[in-house]
Amino acid sequence: MKKYFLPLLILTTLLFACKKDIMENDQSATLHFSNDTIIFDTAFHSIGTPTQTLTIYNRNNFTVLTDISLNLINGGSFRMNVDGVAGNKHNAIEIPAKDSIFIFLEVTPNLNNSSNDFLLTSNIEFTTGTKKQDVKLVSPGRNANFHLPHDNIFPTDDGEVNYGYYSIKDDEIWTNDLPHVVYGYVVIEPNATLTIKEGTQIYFHNNSGMFVGNPLLIGENGVPPTNNGTLIIDGSLGNEVIIRSDRLDSWYENTPGQWNGIHFVQGSVENEIDYAIISNGTTAIRVDSFVENQTVTINNTIIENMSSIGILGQGANIEASNTIISKCGQYTVACNIGGTYNFTHCTFANYWDYNHRNTPSILLNNYYEGADGNIYIRNLDAANFTNCIIDGSLSTEVSFQEEELGEFNYTFDHSLIKLDPTIDTDNEHYINSIINQSPKFVDAYENDFHINENSPAIDAGNPLISLDDIEDNSRIIPDIGAYEFQ
Repeated sequence: MKKYFLPLLILTTLLFACKKDIMENDQSATLHFSNDTIIFDTAFHSIGTPTQTLTIYNRNNFTVLTDISLNLINGGSFRMNVDGVAGNKHNAIEIPAKDSIFIFLEVTPNLNNSSNDFLLTSNIEFTTGTKKQDVKLVSPGRNANFHLPHDNIFPTDDGEVNYGYYSIKDDEIWTNDLPHVVYGYVVIEPNATLTIKEGTQIYFHNNSGMFVGNPLLIGENGVPPTNNGTLIIDGSLGNEVIIRSDRLDSWYENTPGQWNGIHFVQGSVENEIDYAIISNGTTAIRVDSFVENQTVTINNTIIENMSSIGILGQGANIEASNTIISKCGQYTVACNIGGTYNFTHCTFANYWDYNHRNTPSILLNNYYEGADGNIYIRNLDAANFTNCIIDGSLSTEVSFQEEELGEFNYTFDHSLIKLDPTIDTDNEHYINSIINQSPKFVDAYENDFHINENSPAIDAGNPLISLDDIEDNSRIIPDIGAYEFQ
């Protein structure tokens, strides 16, 4: 009989130990959390946020069972997934001693709130025995005007049609009552004008953009329709028009390449951009070949964080003043395939730091190579830089691509330029300009392109130019660049 007693005693002890491990749960064990409040980045109505993670720790010496419940207030905007299982309520979730589980959370605001900004709140409740604990959920939300594609018209290279677009066929005004969110492309059709009022915020989804003019209406002879769409951006100081991607989470706040930019096609007329901030795209502004008197005018505008180019002109007619272009993966400005360009009191500062950049800040070009391998000349009638700063992180920030049989006209008048030191600047192309000196920005890598008190740009501008600066400071003896030193 004794030979059975010791095994029986061990088995009984183990059974009671297991029972105690679960029974401890009835003594209101405490859980610990990686955060007591989960705060989401701002989300637009009906658009989901990136996933947030909450970790629940059992720091006890025994296994606990807990019930987990998501409060469904605010229209069920929040969603929960517990260790890979979706659902708003999970019962008897086991967390072993000294272990943890994960909860994955998302929010898609689905409240039709009349106000622009609103706040969604909820909580996750944990019931462990008789003890109740909770973690709060907070998500800022925004209502918006959505511009969604209602047709597909643009063919890809393989002949398929899959670019969705939202067509503007009559004059339309976008105001700042609510943000505007664009999916696909906005196309401003012939004889239509889109006017964007001060303070308006426009958010483009991934791979979205805007065509000013319909690119499919270029005739077989290359002649576009007359009045092929017009864009007027009418911002003001302190109420700039904001144009950027729709990712508002902090990880993507300053990430380039998230949308495809604004493309002015042939035949588009009388386009004006004033007081805009354009960021986080591929090429911010592309302007195709224009005929006489078809000009894109850009004033008091900031373009930054472009994965490719700030302004791309292709045989275009562009005028810009008090404009700042920075952090572009290739060029801040490409005056390509000829054209006419006039820049006054602009700052082009390319301190791109996402990866290696091997192209200078400014490109001047008067030809292209056709598919047949032949060189075709397109005259660069003018590329004038007056009271401009051209700077960046490379040793030279201007590239000259000249075909000698064509016109190649350019001037740097009272400008501060970073050039190849072997270039001869003792000629008519360089008028009272400062070569290869630091402009002494306040903080170029943080996009602060004000000049400090030691800058050689102070009082070095052409005094015949009387524009106020981008911040509406008067210029009596003008400094070079978009900002007047204060």
